[in-house]
Amino acid sequence: MALDYRKCAEEIVANIGGAGNVVSAAHCATRLRLVIADNAKVNKAVLENIDGVKGMFESNGQLQLIIGTGTVNKVYDEFLAVTGLTAATKADVKAAAAAKDPLWRRILKVPGDVFVPILPAIVASGLMMGLVEAIPKFWPAFGNSDWYSFLDMIANTAFAFLPVLVAISTARVFGGNIFLGAVIGLLMIHGGLLNAWNAGSAENIAKFFNIEIDGVSPYLVDWKSFTGTVDIPTWKLFFFKVQRVGYQGHVIPVILAVALMSTIEKWLHKKVPEMIDLFVTPLCTVLVTGFVTMTIIGPIFSILENWVLAGAKWLAGSLPGAVVMGAIYPWTVVMGLHHMYNVIEAGMIAQTGLNTWMPIASAANFAQFGACLAVALKVHNQKTKSVALPSSLSASLGITEPAIFGINFRFMKPFLCGMAGGAVGSLFGALFKLGAPVYGVTGIPALPAVNNVGLYIVELLISAGVAAVLTWIVWKEEAPAAPVADDTAKTAIAAQEAKIEVPENVVISCSAGEIKAPVVGKVIPYTEIPDPTFAAGVLGEGVGVWPETEVVVAPYDGEISSVAESKHAVGITGPEDMELLIHIGVDTVAMNGDGFEVLVAEGDQVKAGQPLVKFSKEKIKAAGHPDVVVTLLTNSDDYENVTIHQ
Repeated sequence: MALDYRKCAEEIVANIGGAGNVVSAAHCATRLRLVIADNAKVNKAVLENIDGVKGMFESNGQLQLIIGTGTVNKVYDEFLAVTGLTAATKADVKAAAAAKDPLWRRILKVPGDVFVPILPAIVASGLMMGLVEAIPKFWPAFGNSDWYSFLDMIANTAFAFLPVLVAISTARVFGGNIFLGAVIGLLMIHGGLLNAWNAGSAENIAKFFNIEIDGVSPYLVDWKSFTGTVDIPTWKLFFFKVQRVGYQGHVIPVILAVALMSTIEKWLHKKVPEMIDLFVTPLCTVLVTGFVTMTIIGPIFSILENWVLAGAKWLAGSLPGAVVMGAIYPWTVVMGLHHMYNVIEAGMIAQTGLNTWMPIASAANFAQFGACLAVALKVHNQKTKSVALPSSLSASLGITEPAIFGINFRFMKPFLCGMAGGAVGSLFGALFKLGAPVYGVTGIPALPAVNNVGLYIVELLISAGVAAVLTWIVWKEEAPAAPVADDTAKTAIAAQEAKIEVPENVVISCSAGEIKAPVVGKVIPYTEIPDPTFAAGVLGEGVGVWPETEVVVAPYDGEISSVAESKHAVGITGPEDMELLIHIGVDTVAMNGDGFEVLVAEGDQVKAGQPLVKFSKEKIKAAGHPDVVVTLLTNSDDYENVTIHQ
């Protein structure tokens, strides 16, 4: 019997708290994606049993209802008609879900969103600055050459105009016009304003504004013997007195100014008639933002930013502060908050030319490398070793997420040992005042930029060494699971002129039934799958199978709910709406179907043991991917007594 799309949509709306409880709605190939205002109003028990809904789960602030390919779009159309909502994209839903995050998390997320896109420019400039400054130490004549002056100019450009880069990126984040954002950034470092780096020099102030000293031209004053002060000229704008100084070396005022600009611009676009919007909106936006920036935002928040930077420099330079930050830095990576340090580091570089926060991050990251490497050397499980070795290499280059999520945090003791190593290494860095004119780069790649390469290498070795030794001492590998018996019963069936082996061993069981292995091979729990997302259980509980054969078969009677375009994954709906994902290999989507042959199509009814996909282990390994066959019950939270069998 054909599904009544309208009825399905109406029942969904009735059990999610009504149309007024829906913030945003979109759909993908198989799922209806909803952002709900009040989750307490959702009747999950009834939703699961609605005709047409094959499964349900919550992820990243979204309520996702599995409906199926070819059906979800029709239910979605009826859903929009019932609720009166307008169609949204997956990006819109993602943004709406993010808006439900706590205020503190949204605030801390902004710096990362702003600074991550401009990291390439900052890293390139910082590394070049390090190299340009290092060459004269070995070749003094180079410091007086034209090449030195030319390369120094290139290296300094990103930092000299950092407010402009920050302004453009901020406009993107807040949905404003990036060119208007650039205007605000340029305004804050305009050539008509005294460069903020010169604000402490009486000579520079006098010469810039051509201020006479006791009736004498500033160019004729004997500055060597001059001991007086010169006031910076101001503008009188209503009741505001505005110093004519730029905002070189500041980033927080720029972010706030462009955030205000974007808000004003979007509000004006809604209110101003279209026929005059083209010139009225930009004019009013820039004028209002410029005035508020120079009179309120700039003066107030530049002072607050100076306080923040002073506190950060104290933490980075003081021994207790460095120890604490070196220890807790990995936790901010786990929470996804580590990009907030970009503001601090950028401010340090812009004001002093030296980022003393970088050695703390390097110590913390390199300690996680040491802990992960110790696991790789000590562990006997080849699957764990195959994950730990490349993950440790990645951490040594400053990319710690694979090591943290794939190994250290998963086993926890290596993670804690890494924290200890980071604390000790940071203490060493603070003692010797290490730093660099760059941010966004840590570990080995920061070597060309750091102010003392030898001591920096010692810091890295201390961090990794402490973490590795502690991990070797306190972490012990769990006893390996008993291997699957070689005499496991198998049923031979014919499929496309090939005789395949059908495993009969049950790998997952729950209140809805049993799930057999989809391929013959060594079974491991999902926590040992060499991928942090799978291993964390984000997509559900299940197993991985290191395959001995090259044909995936149906693990139960059911319906094919999805087939990946890249042929590396299939979804099967089974008894009592069990939704199973079979994913062949890790990151094999990058192979674009090469090495895979799909034998079924979406909507096909399949029997247990029926061949679904043929694949080439040789091609998967040649492409550099683990060939483990991931088998996950994606709606495992819906069932009682989910048991994983090895």
